[in-house]
Amino acid sequence: MEIKLHQRNELNIPEVISESIVIDNTQDAVDLLGNIYYQGFDNIIVHQKNITPDFFDLKTGIAGEILQKFSNYRVRLAIVGDFSSYSSKSIQDFMFESNKLGQINFVESEAEAIDRLSKK
Repeated sequence: MEIKLHQRNELNIPEVISESIVIDNTQDAVDLLGNIYYQGFDNIIVHQKNITPDFFDLKTGIAGEILQKFSNYRVRLAIVGDFSSYSSKSIQDFMFESNKLGQINFVESEAEAIDRLSKK
């Protein structure tokens, strides 16, 4: 895993770059969050492929646990991916409401993620 930095509006926005799953459970998310928070960042970009598929099955509770940690630390998160395969109304509503609030963002591209996270 490496961290790629993007700069926009005098903000440094870290992006997780990895070919494997980085967040497989809540503790992995807490570890990543702690690492990012310790380095002074208040936002992060993670790709869908780096998050366990269980995250997108709301019945597991993993999404709620992980997103609560990011909210508690006030670290904004953008998840980049193709979410069209998630057709259940509950996950679609969850992503819509998250995007509306802006703390957690589900976006289709790195550019959209940077744009969302660079706005206060």
